[in-house]
Order: sequence, then C-alpha cells, then structure tokens
Amino acid sequence: MSILDTIHAPHDVKVLNRDQLKELAKEIRQTLINVTATNGGHLASNLGIVELTIALHRVFDSPRDRFVFDVSHQTYVHKLLTGRNDAKFRQIRMEGGYSGFSDPTESEHDTFIAGHAGTALSVALGFAYARDRIGDHKNSHIVAILGDASLTCGMTLEALNNLTRTTKKLIVVVNDNKFSIDENVGAISIYLNKILISGFYKTVTNSIKKILGRGKFGKAIVRGVRKLKCAIKSIILPTSYFEYYGLRYFGPIDGHDTAKLEEILEFCKLSKIPTLVHVKTIKGNGYADAIHFPETFHRVEPERIGATTLQPNEVFYGEILGKELTKLAQKDRTIVGVVAAMARGTGLSYLRDHFWDQYVDVGIAEEHAVTFSAALAKCGMRPVCAIYSTFLQRAFDQVLHDVCLQNLPVVFCIDRAGIALHDGMTHHGIFDLSYLRLIPNAVILQPKNIQEFVNALHSAFKWHRPVFLRYPKSCNRNTDLDVLNFSQYLQLGKAEKIIEGRKVCFLALGNMVDLAHKICKELENFGIQAGIINMIFVKPLDEEMLREIAQDYEFVVTLEDNVLMGGFGSAVLEFYNDNGIKINVLRHGWPDNFIKHGTSLDVLRSKYGLSAIDIANKVLSTLNAYTP
Repeated sequence: MSILDTIHAPHDVKVLNRDQLKELAKEIRQTLINVTATNGGHLASNLGIVELTIALHRVFDSPRDRFVFDVSHQTYVHKLLTGRNDAKFRQIRMEGGYSGFSDPTESEHDTFIAGHAGTALSVALGFAYARDRIGDHKNSHIVAILGDASLTCGMTLEALNNLTRTTKKLIVVVNDNKFSIDENVGAISIYLNKILISGFYKTVTNSIKKILGRGKFGKAIVRGVRKLKCAIKSIILPTSYFEYYGLRYFGPIDGHDTAKLEEILEFCKLSKIPTLVHVKTIKGNGYADAIHFPETFHRVEPERIGATTLQPNEVFYGEILGKELTKLAQKDRTIVGVVAAMARGTGLSYLRDHFWDQYVDVGIAEEHAVTFSAALAKCGMRPVCAIYSTFLQRAFDQVLHDVCLQNLPVVFCIDRAGIALHDGMTHHGIFDLSYLRLIPNAVILQPKNIQEFVNALHSAFKWHRPVFLRYPKSCNRNTDLDVLNFSQYLQLGKAEKIIEGRKVCFLALGNMVDLAHKICKELENFGIQAGIINMIFVKPLDEEMLREIAQDYEFVVTLEDNVLMGGFGSAVLEFYNDNGIKINVLRHGWPDNFIKHGTSLDVLRSKYGLSAIDIANKVLSTLNAYTP
C-alpha cells in the first residue's frame, strides 16, 4: 500500500517521518500527473505547492484552523490530504467527480468557493473578524494562501490596507513562483524578486557576528549591534513594503523544504501580530515539461499531457484573434492589445511576440485593464481588451462607468463565453449577455463561426463605440486557416437569414446556430420545415427582421448559450411585447442557477433539457397544444 493510500484525514499526515513525507510528496505528484492526463486540470500550480500543503496540514488542524486558498485551483493536494483520495478524485472536473476548485459542499475542509484571484485575503479577514468576536474557536488560526500574482489584485491590496485594523491574528502565505498563468508583471513582482536577490543579508549579518563575536568584549558588542538590526535590515533587505501594512515578514523560504516550512509556520502561530511568510516554489516541480513550459502546463486539457495541438477538426478562437489582430496592428499602430495575465489563453501572446510595443499585460487586474483601455481610447488609440467572460464580470463598474458612459471605442473580445465545462460554476461565461444588455451605448454580438468572427473583429473598429464580441473557447474548423481572411464588413445590428421555413423559426446566436440545424433535422422527421435566423447581434437587435418573422411565422424559438434571465431571448420577448406584436416566443438557455462542471457539452445540455432532441420535443409539444 502506498503512503498516500494511508492518508484518510489531515491528522494522518502528522505522524509521518521525514523519509515518508518525501515519498508522500512523490506519490502525490504522480497522482496529479496521472489524473490530469485523463481529466485535464491545473497541473503545474498543484505540482508546485505539494510540500507547502503537506506542511500546512502538519502544523495546523483543519477544519478547526481554516485554510483560504486564493483562486483555489491549486487545492488538488489539499483534497488528497483531506479524505478525498478516492474514485471521485480520479473523476475530478468530470461528471460525478470533485470540483477543480475549493467547494464547501464537498468537504468541511474547504472553507470558501473561489475561482477568481484576489479573494483570499478579504475572506480570511472576514473569518478572523468573526472568530475574534463570536467564534467558538478563539484560539484557532486563519491561513490565507496567496499566489504572488494575487498581490497585483485590487481586492488584495484593499484587504492589506485593512488588515491590522481588523485582526491581530492572521497568517498570510505568499507562494511565489514568478507565474500566475503567464509570467508575472508589474512592480510587486519586481519587488519580490528584490527580496530574493537580497539573500546576501544573512551572509552579511552572519559575517559581522563572526568578526565582532571574537575577543573579550565580543558578545557585548554583538548585543549592541543587534539593536541596529532593523536599520541594517531596512538597508539590505527590502521587506518594508509588508511591514508598512503591519505584518511581520518571514522569508524568502524554500517552499519545497517541508521541515523549514513547518519551523516557520509553528513560529507564526505564536506571533501576536499578523505574519506574512514569503515562500519560494517552482511551478511544475516534479515534472520536467511543466517546469520548462509553466504557461502551457498551468492548465492541461484531457489526454493532452505533453501535447500542444488541438484535435484536427478543432480551432481556438484565441488563435484566430491573435493572428488577425497582429495583421491589423501591423497596419494600424494605434491598435493596442490589453490583457489581464491571460496572454496565451486569449491568444494575445501572438501579438506580444510580433509587436510587443502594441501589447500590454496589466497582471491579474481586470478592473485596471478596462479603465486603462478606456483611457487609451480617449486619447485616440484603438484598444482591444481580451478577457474571459467570467473575469469581465469583475470589471462591470469600469465597463459601465469608464467605457460605455463616455461611449469610448474599446473592443472587448470576450473569450470562453458560454459553458466552460470542466472548470464549472465559477468559470461558466453564461451571464455576460444579461449584465451587458442593460448598459447604454454597448454593441453586443456573437458570430456563428471563425469567418464571421474575423469579419466582426474588423467591423468593430468601424463602429466607433464600445463593442463586446463574445465567443466560446473553440469551435469546429469549418474554414482552412491558411486562407482565412477578412471578407466583408458586418452591417451593424443586421441578422442573417439562413433557412426559410414555415410556422416555426429559430433565432440562434453564435454557436447555437449549429444546434438550430440539429433541431431542424429532428423536426423534419415530423414533416416540419423550420426556419433559422443567425441573429449575430443582441444589441442592437435587428428589429426589421423581428417584425418580418412575426408576419411569416407563428412561433419563434430563441437559442442562446447564456442564462435565460435577462439574456438574448428576453431581449426578443421585450421587443415584441413593447411593440404590441402577438407571437409565441419559446426561449431556450441556461436556467436561473449556477451550473456545475460536466464531462461534455452534450452531457450538460441533456441534463438541463437543452439537447437537440429535448428542444425538438418541446417545440412539438407546443405545436400540438396550439393545433385545433
């Protein structure tokens, strides 16, 4: 039996000796590699935090002591050490398996749901405040585990500003691996590196002690010199940033030395003021490819360990964006790509590699990315802010107040719009249509394929308004990429008629056009010839087309990869209602719920009644109900 198989709860880790701990770390890494090879997931970040997680569970007593993981995509090791080394872990991120993020419904050892960066310190402060005043465990510890990239988040800095005014007892661990997803950028990353290269501090002070400690009065001199320690430290070691916030700083510490980590963490438990432990780790430690290519192996796809290509019939929208935007940037030097730590995921790494001076990575700071883009637009530049749907919602105020209020021509490329499958409820991009629709001046559209996407991107620069171009992660390769080029400008707010039909007409948005074709094939078996309209635009709607449809059809069926509440279908329903037009509208989209992770899009659609057969049956039932 392996050592990992003997771990059923955190206390089982406490009884292991040093040799057993090394073997446990090795077994955990192999388990992570095996599981992510099958299910995909966040590999490099979890490989890098193995020893730190082991040390945390040896020093503290979860769940009495609370761990708050920032983002929480690096909690796979934590799950293995808290009774979840079972069949459901082997199905992690798949239907019936554990979530790839922290989830309190899975275990009492998971304290908070988190899929976005920058939340951990605020949560930890809330936990500490409640513990200090009404908690049953006043002597318990709260530990916030942050990645170094999280220090660039506004929320983290806001929490730091309130830390010592909130509690006197908190432990913050900064896991510094120089990477978030892409390589970290900005002043705080540089600051942490200064701390690392100031390692000669110990060498200098030790040398002083050896020299002055000799002789009759050596010890007395050393005691006197100790009074100058703070002055020497402030000159040689730049830790004052954290000390200004009232934290006692320890580090940098080797994050793969379990014994050293335990020693420091035990000391932190005794501290009368909040402490910060700066831990240096290697992202991807234990797997050579993940070390050499941390960006690629931050998150791997199922069955893709060691692979870098997609399936032959699949293409990333981000790849198309990166290449097409680079062509545009070459012709127009005012075009600037803006990204929040997601260069590779959004495809802007291609622009970075070709025109680095027309590319800006602001780090994990979505709010800043949006307002920064607004300022660029105000100065006559043409910013393209590429951002995942789930992260754009963090900058809602900036989108409304800083961009749309002034009608500034920022092009938002909203990646991962729709279901995010394995990443689950924290990452599904199924809300953006609803919260963007209510904002004046916004142009919102979703192309049906990559050719229409390229045309939409070029067209966005012609509209001179805030444009929100949404699309899923990938799609079928229906066009030869070698010959993919801009072909024509889209007409603002105009839909495309694809199939003429009778009685029933499908109004589909983006990738739902393919689903509309499948539904129509099902209906053909019952002698029903339905029409299909590729609506393209959610705002402005093609009102002329909607009026024409109301004259030619009895039933309208809307299809969207968004929640029903306030989405595309609601926009159609509102138009008909506001204009007194009588027509039956059947809306299809995701329910008013947070959708969990799933094995495939087909599985999730079937689960919520959104498969082609399900919708065809609903349409048939409705038609039969209205048949005299």
